[in-house]
Amino acid sequence: MLGASELTTVAAVREQRSYVCTVRDNYGERDEVIVVPCEDGDAAVRAWINRCTHEAQRFDTGRGVAMRDGQMICPKHGSMFDACSGDCDNGEAAGTTLPGVEVAVEDGTVYLADEDYTFVHEGTIADDDGDDGPSSTSHIGF
Repeated sequence: MLGASELTTVAAVREQRSYVCTVRDNYGERDEVIVVPCEDGDAAVRAWINRCTHEAQRFDTGRGVAMRDGQMICPKHGSMFDACSGDCDNGEAAGTTLPGVEVAVEDGTVYLADEDYTFVHEGTIADDDGDDGPSSTSHIGF
């Protein structure tokens, strides 16, 4: 796909539950994008900024997004976001929607197609503080 960065494949997203990469926005700030499977119509995958709307908690810290029944689960408080719409109707983040990132799928390959972001590298933004993920206060069991 001309002018778009190749990220991954739909098959890899489905097998691994998610894909995470680091991007740079139009202001030069780094952020993380997650690509998750979606069963809504023709959409095979959807992409979102890798942060819960409640406390900016990362869904994927490099180990994949926790998902249940087509919903992404915030690992800190258990709010569940629809993987296709980004909407949350429960928990601390109820009534919010994740910021979307435009991706395109061509021949099973997923491309970053959002003009507001530039691909930097696969994986999360490097944490130098030794943070190994959230401490969970979730009522959801896995």
